[in-house]
Amino acid sequence: MLALSDEILLSVEHPERYIGGEINSIKKNKDDIDIRFAMCFPDVYEIGMSHLGIQILYEMFNERPDTWCERVYSPWLDLDKIMREKDIPLFALESQESVRDFDFLGITLQYEMCYTNVLQVLELSGIPLLASERMASCDNADISADEAIEHDNQNASVRLESCRLGEEYPIVIGGGPCAYNPEPIAPFFDMFYIGEGETEYDSLLDLYADMKKQGATRLEFLEQAAHIRGMYVPSFYEPVYNTDGTFKESRMINENAPAKVTKAICLDMDNAPYPVKRVIPFIKVTQDRSVLEIQRGCIRGCRFCQAGMIYRPVREKSLDTLKRHAEAMIEATGDDEISLSSLSTSDYTKIAELVKWLVETYKEKFINISLPSLRIDHVFLDMMEKIQDSKKGSLTFAPEAGSQRMRDVINKGITEDDIMQGSAICFKAGYSKVKLYFMLGLPGETDEDALAIASLANDVAMNYFDTVPKEERKGMRVQVTSSASFFVPKPFTPFQWSAMDEPSEFVRKAHLVNEAMEQAINHKSLKFQYHESGISQLEGVFARGDRRVADVLLAAYKKGCIYDAWTESFDQEKWKEAFTETGIDAAFYTTRERALDETFPWDFIDIGVTKDFLRSEYLDAREGRVTPNCREKCSGCGAAKFGGGVCFEKKKSSA
Repeated sequence: MLALSDEILLSVEHPERYIGGEINSIKKNKDDIDIRFAMCFPDVYEIGMSHLGIQILYEMFNERPDTWCERVYSPWLDLDKIMREKDIPLFALESQESVRDFDFLGITLQYEMCYTNVLQVLELSGIPLLASERMASCDNADISADEAIEHDNQNASVRLESCRLGEEYPIVIGGGPCAYNPEPIAPFFDMFYIGEGETEYDSLLDLYADMKKQGATRLEFLEQAAHIRGMYVPSFYEPVYNTDGTFKESRMINENAPAKVTKAICLDMDNAPYPVKRVIPFIKVTQDRSVLEIQRGCIRGCRFCQAGMIYRPVREKSLDTLKRHAEAMIEATGDDEISLSSLSTSDYTKIAELVKWLVETYKEKFINISLPSLRIDHVFLDMMEKIQDSKKGSLTFAPEAGSQRMRDVINKGITEDDIMQGSAICFKAGYSKVKLYFMLGLPGETDEDALAIASLANDVAMNYFDTVPKEERKGMRVQVTSSASFFVPKPFTPFQWSAMDEPSEFVRKAHLVNEAMEQAINHKSLKFQYHESGISQLEGVFARGDRRVADVLLAAYKKGCIYDAWTESFDQEKWKEAFTETGIDAAFYTTRERALDETFPWDFIDIGVTKDFLRSEYLDAREGRVTPNCREKCSGCGAAKFGGGVCFEKKKSSA
């Protein structure tokens, strides 16, 4: 039975988002299982269904006979309104049953601007927003959300003692890249999983199943869970601040709390769970294709890139594994496209062999091979020649900065010659559409650096006319689309000490680039897009925020803020009111340059890469010094402590 009536389904946009029953979705008899896990992506269905991480965990959890993992997404604005008016609880797609009745609510945290949607999911589920509220409810205490956020974590933990597992509310657990600084949303979560889900979730679920059978309390479970690698229980820590408002330390207030939380990491990628039977949606989603993850991590060390640091060291999958996964995915889904997934696809050591096999295997079946995250180098050039007979789309490159000076500052490691040679080989292969990704507001950026974005885009367009003879263009005009995001410093990057530009400065630079594009010789072939500056400022607050900014998040949500990542629903005035009412200064978290010896709210997490290494990279960036990639030379970042990946490739090859 569906959770929504026909009348409601026919009144909302894309009712297919809410009915479940898709091909390859998994149904189980709930009487035969011990653990019900609601896996949530706090955004609209089309975005969440495209996320590989949830697909991995969905298939992995459902391989356990004692666990049923179901999917949950944020209802779109039209259904959100109806559910509130009619008091309809949020439900999981597979069973159509209330999320509140599950053992776990797992929420992936991919983007800071989805944080208000986290609160939407909790509220629509009938789950108190704050972990301390949920703790208080176990003791039937009468406590409001505003009062609960003021209660100290020690008292909250004591109140948990009367709550047994499986009673009242699910354990709310967060994960994903934003969990590497969980503090801005810590008050809303019972626990966080820091790291890669393939390695420790089985231990966590085994622990829960055993303790639930024993009648253990929530507190007892959380205390034992805190001993599992990668698990962080916020209520076991109390943040302490200096008199100037900067962060001082995380004080442990429960004896089970580890001083350091070390990320969970999967070293054996060939034997790691992988979703070869992805759920096939009834409607078109953002990435409606088979995704083949070829490696995890990146050797490059771009200084703005959080993923490049938190997923170190690089770990590859073997060719045999990738071939097996590709064949199984196409058989199970009937997809007409395979997309290679990696932070830097060209750096996979057997990329040429893989692409050759994919093209030869699937060209007669009219299955397209998509190659995102490409670097423009000799490996890329060789690869493009192999794929030139495949169906043509557009190619995406990420120079990140227009000038060579800025590319050295951010350690991008490519030159303008690389870009010209790469685009030329693409044009010769029949491509006429190129997308270029840039950032504005990078540390030390000048107007000349910003204007170089327009110059580079124009040069790429000119390169098409210089490369492809008129008679071979077949009436096609080259299209170069440049997209600029505004630089947001992220935790665990060399730029975590850096200041952001003011929103007005972001906009000024964007207008500068846009005007230069309009005046370029090839302006008819150029298109320029840029992000909303207010959204970037908020992202900056929550990216490097502490627990105090949770007040702002809660206040903004109460004013009606949700889907803040979507320009059409982002309400900057409501956010300004929330900052004013809570007394939080956004500039303290965004435009303030950090002292080199400042302690950060996320310093209790151990990602392998050391703070000393990140600091040295930050100082190198100031001087425009380039650091070689991991295969050229080990820079001693610290990731070798995990005992695998690229750090040990040479040792294995010489053994």
